[in-house]
Amino acid sequence: MLIIIATHPVQYQAPLWQALAKDGRVPFEVWYLTHHAVAASLDAEFGKTFAWDIDLLAGYRRRLLNAAPGATPTTFMRCRSIEPLEPMLRAAGAQAVWIQGWQALGYWQAARAAKRAGCEVWLRGESNDLATPPRWKALIKRLLLGQLFARVDRFLCIGAANRRLYERFGVPDSRLGHAPYAVDNDRFAAQAAALRPQRASLRARWGIGENAFVAMFCGKLVAKKRPQDLVSAARQARRDGFDIHLLFVGSGELGDDLRRSCNVVFDVDQGGAKTSHLNDERPPASFAGFLNQTEISMAYVAADCLVLPSDFKETWGLVVNEAMASGLPCIISDRCGCAEDLGVISPNLIFPFGDVDALAERLEVLARREPRASVAPEALAAFSFERSVETVCAAFDGIG
Repeated sequence: MLIIIATHPVQYQAPLWQALAKDGRVPFEVWYLTHHAVAASLDAEFGKTFAWDIDLLAGYRRRLLNAAPGATPTTFMRCRSIEPLEPMLRAAGAQAVWIQGWQALGYWQAARAAKRAGCEVWLRGESNDLATPPRWKALIKRLLLGQLFARVDRFLCIGAANRRLYERFGVPDSRLGHAPYAVDNDRFAAQAAALRPQRASLRARWGIGENAFVAMFCGKLVAKKRPQDLVSAARQARRDGFDIHLLFVGSGELGDDLRRSCNVVFDVDQGGAKTSHLNDERPPASFAGFLNQTEISMAYVAADCLVLPSDFKETWGLVVNEAMASGLPCIISDRCGCAEDLGVISPNLIFPFGDVDALAERLEVLARREPRASVAPEALAAFSFERSVETVCAAFDGIG
C-alpha cells in the first residue's frame, strides 16, 4: 500500500490521484491534513473566499486526518496530524509514504513515522535551485533539508530545476525519478475546443477589440508575479505600433495599482464596462476577476498569448501548462520553474526576468504573426499524468 500525505485537495494533484486509481497497478490512499478549498476557504493572496468547482475527492480512496486546530496549508506548525501516524501506517499495511514537499510540519512528521513503520519515503516537492538565498539562509536550508533528504528513498522530480536541487544535495541519480508537473491536458483541450466558436463574443464580453492582440496574465496579482512588467511591456509595444490589449484574470493586492496603470475598458469588480480614453497612452485592459477551473478556458480562448513574468518564487507555473493545453503560446520569465521544461516548446518566447524591453519584443514577435500562433496538443505529451503514473508504478514495483 502507498500512502500519499497532502496538505489539502489541490486542483492540479487530484487528477493525478484519479489517473493512478484508474490505472489500478498501485494500491494507495491519499491522507489529507485539511479540506482547504473543497469547502469555501479564504485565500489571503487572492483576497477572496472560494471553493474549486471541479470534484477533487472522487475516483480514489482518501481520508481526512485530524489536524491541529486552525490548520491551513500555509500554517506550518498547525498543518500536522494530531493522531500518531506510525500505528496508522502499520494498520494500513503501508509500504511507502509519499509526501508533497516540506512546507508543512505534517510532511516532516510523516517522514519520521514512515521510517519507524519500516516504509519507504517518497518526496515530490516543487522547490528548485533558481533562487540565490543569503549565505546564512542557505546554510540553514542545507542543514534542515539534508536531514529530511537523508530519510527519502525516492525523489519524484517535477522538472529540470527541481531535479538539480536534489543533485546539489548529493542525491544520486538512482534515487531520482521523473514525475513531471502536469494538468488535465485533455480537459483543457476539450474545453477550449468547445468554446473556440464563441471567441468573438467572449472578447466582446470583456470589451476587447476584434483585431487586438490579447496578452493574458492569469494568477494572483501579487509582487512575485510581476504583473506590472507586462503593463510596461505592453505600453512599449503599443508605442511601436502594436494593438496590445491586456486581460487580467485573478485578484490580489496589486489590483488597484494595475488598474491605475492601465486604461480599464472592463472591470468585473466594478460591474462591467468602463469608459475608454482613446488618447490615453496606458494600454487598454480588461479585469475579468477570479475564474474557476470550469470558467478559465473562456479567457484562454479569448487571448492570443499568456505572459508569466514571475520571479524565482514561481516554483513552476502550472498556468503555463493550462494555457498550452488550451493551444495558447506562452511568454515566460527565465526565473519561473517551468521555463527550462515547457520553454522548449517555444524557446524564442523565454525572456530574461525583469527585462521589459525583451518582454515587449516577445509580444511584438507574436503580435506580427499571421495567422496567430498556437500550440499543438502533442507538444505537451511529455507533461502528462500518464508519465507520472508510469514512474510511480515502477517505483512501487521496486520496493524491496
